[in-house]
This record gives sequence, structure tokens and C-alpha cells, in this order.
Amino acid sequence: MPGPPARGRRAKDPATGPEKRTTPRHHRPDEGLGRSRGGLTCKIHLAGEGGCRPMALLVTPGQWGDAPQLAEVLDRIRVPRPLGGRPRTRPDHISGDKAYSSRRNRRYLRRRRIRHTIPEPKDQRANRRRRGSAGGRPTGFDRERYRRRNEVERTINRLKNSRAVATRYDKRAYVFHGTVTAATVRLWLRP
Repeated sequence: MPGPPARGRRAKDPATGPEKRTTPRHHRPDEGLGRSRGGLTCKIHLAGEGGCRPMALLVTPGQWGDAPQLAEVLDRIRVPRPLGGRPRTRPDHISGDKAYSSRRNRRYLRRRRIRHTIPEPKDQRANRRRRGSAGGRPTGFDRERYRRRNEVERTINRLKNSRAVATRYDKRAYVFHGTVTAATVRLWLRP
């Protein structure tokens, strides 16, 4: 009879297939840290307005993708109305990079009647063309509006002028979220 594997791993059962892990082995959701290409890090997902000021933000572990976070970030937008009443939650238009291009995001934006400018990556474009008429029509793209997408990148850079946001020495995610929120308030109070 063969002994246990040399690496200490269990033999895979061909009937059930390999065991898949949905979260990292030592993941703690309250820390908001995750492995990415740059090492142990986190991501700040942000919705900003035209003046390089954040409107809504979300902190996630580094390995989490951008596209699944779009709906949650947009759901956090709350703009009070000057004469009172229910706050405004739907932007007029959003611009995003190729990371936000997915059928799910486009369907979400259409359902909420939010106009958007998100470029379609080459692989998605090729798959849509390959499917023919079943692939759907091409996505609209406005170059002039897309040129303003850099405002979100500039907003992130302004947030990182605060050393506590740029270095992230806070261990817990809620503490780091508070740090980013304080930096956001400073951006809104700046003339």
C-alpha cells in the first residue's frame, strides 16, 4: 500500500474533483487585506464627481476584482437635495475603464437608467462578434466623455497625499476606511 504523499497533501478524489477554496486560508474579513501582485494590500473603489472629490468609496482586499464592486459603490452614493427630500442616488453619467466592462455591470446600469462610457476589451468584442446576432449590438463609446475618466485617478492621487492613506499601516479595515473617509472630508473642505 502506498503511504501518504510526500508533500502532505491528500490525494484528489476523482469523483468529487479538487477542493476549491473561495477565500484565502488565513483571510480575516475585518482586516481588508489580501494578496495582489504588489503583495499584501487592499483596494479603494471610488466614485468621484467632476471636481476630483469622492462621493462614495469602498475598501476591499487586494485580490478582489473591480467589476463586481461597481454596483455596491454606486449604491453608496447619496447627494442631499438643496430643498430637502429624498437624497439623489443616481448619477447622470459614469465613465469607467476596461476593468468595469461586463454584461452584468452594463445590465445593472441600463436597469437604473444610468448612461455610461466603458470601453469594451478586445476579447469581449471578439466574443460578441463571433456569436453574430446572438452576441448583441456593439456598446456605445463617447471619446470626449471618456477623456474625463482620469478625474477618478487624480482623486485617488489626492487621497494618497495623506500619508496614512498611501501607506496603510492600519490593520483593521474599518479603521482604514475611517482614515480614507477623513482624507475625503479634507478634500471636500479644501477650496
